[in-house]
Amino acid sequence: MIENLNAIDQNLLLAINGMHSHYLDSFMWLMSGVWAYLVVALGFLYLSYRQGWKQMLLIMLALALTIALADQLSSGIIKPLVQRLRPTHDAEIGSLIHLVKGYRGGLYGFVSSHAANSFGAAVLVALLFRSRVVAIAMIVWAVAVSYSRMYMGVHYPGDIVCGAIIGAFSAYIFYRLFTMAKKKWALCTKFSTQDSKFMTAAIIANVCVLLIVASLFEI
Repeated sequence: MIENLNAIDQNLLLAINGMHSHYLDSFMWLMSGVWAYLVVALGFLYLSYRQGWKQMLLIMLALALTIALADQLSSGIIKPLVQRLRPTHDAEIGSLIHLVKGYRGGLYGFVSSHAANSFGAAVLVALLFRSRVVAIAMIVWAVAVSYSRMYMGVHYPGDIVCGAIIGAFSAYIFYRLFTMAKKKWALCTKFSTQDSKFMTAAIIANVCVLLIVASLFEI
């Protein structure tokens, strides 16, 4: 069973990593880095600020703690405990991996902290907005970030799926705590339809900027 799952993981990874081009190398490099978060983070910060400074601090604290928990569970506990080699460090398939800018990542890859962090942020934002459009946009954004890690050959699909589950779990915990804190302090967080449109536009703009930059410059 484990061998079969591992074989499926390897075959899927090689298929994704094998569909490469110079342009996709540049775009996926950007999607895997801090630039994939910048516009989304600034847009969310602005909308949180409009809720009032008390609400903003509570929202940003929930987001920070969600990412911190997701990152610690994935990188601080599971990776050193499971010790599953990244594809780029695995002697079995390492020579078959197309490297982007020679990047191999750390030694262990299970689970993906990129997937945990991005899905943690995506699920928390989706729960806060309660908007189908924002939820879809954030999940698509998190999938794009996670896909970039497979494209670059540093994570198996299984690493991504398990990382996403950890991120969603972390988001739910701190959303529940956030809701309890709101009730205790009689706060009311409400994002309007206009706010949802703004957040969706920020997500789309973030990806579009990276697409354009990747086409204009050799990153």
